[in-house]
Amino acid sequence: MAGKRRQLRGFDLKHIEGFAELIGVDEAGRGALAGPVVAGAVLVTREFLDSRWADENVRRINDSKQLTPIERDTLWFEFETLMAEGKIHANFGAADVAEIEQFNILGATKLAMRRALEGIHPPESFAPPEKEPDLFSAPEEIAAFKPMVSARILVDGLPLKHFPYPHTGVVGGDGRSLCIAMASIIAKVTRDRMLNELDVTFPGYGFSQHKGYGTEEHRDAVLKIGRCAQHREMFLRKLLAKRTDPDQIDFLAEAETDL
Repeated sequence: MAGKRRQLRGFDLKHIEGFAELIGVDEAGRGALAGPVVAGAVLVTREFLDSRWADENVRRINDSKQLTPIERDTLWFEFETLMAEGKIHANFGAADVAEIEQFNILGATKLAMRRALEGIHPPESFAPPEKEPDLFSAPEEIAAFKPMVSARILVDGLPLKHFPYPHTGVVGGDGRSLCIAMASIIAKVTRDRMLNELDVTFPGYGFSQHKGYGTEEHRDAVLKIGRCAQHREMFLRKLLAKRTDPDQIDFLAEAETDL
């Protein structure tokens, strides 16, 4: 297992070639029945990937679903220290239940990912400038010029259509790439904390235990007391009729592995 996890670092060292930065992106909550979908984004450099911390700690980092809550919280604290030291940059973005209903879960997931990335680099940073200043440019044009960011973005899963950032999709990326695995921890810890708060606001559903996923306990609670404002109506429509929507079977199956 340790050797496999060390491959996460090797994967990133390979994919950062030719770039100054590598950014991993992952989400949490896509398959839940309630609560927001949250994305994490983590920027690393070759210097970080070659650092002693990365070498000694990569064996502790994995897809967030494979870690215990204590392991994730401990790593979160260490990520905050790394950010304070300027060794990595991390951010998260979320899309709420209303946005999930408006844009569907895929659109909301892309929205959350975009918000996570915007906290690191805006989309226009990746677009070639229409005109680069030269010796004859006005001083204000030179001052306003911003060159393209030298960064490669790796997103867990298949490539996203109509996404404002150039990126590479990595299927199973949270088990293959160090920066994606780190992003998955950022997303998971952030969302878990949100659901703990929702458990206080909307008691009776067990949000702090199942984090909004379709466990038997959660489904029984919905059928007994009805939905709350944080439930995703389209995900519950068939459930409330005591039928499972075939389109949601994969989402419901994630409950056992995403907790």
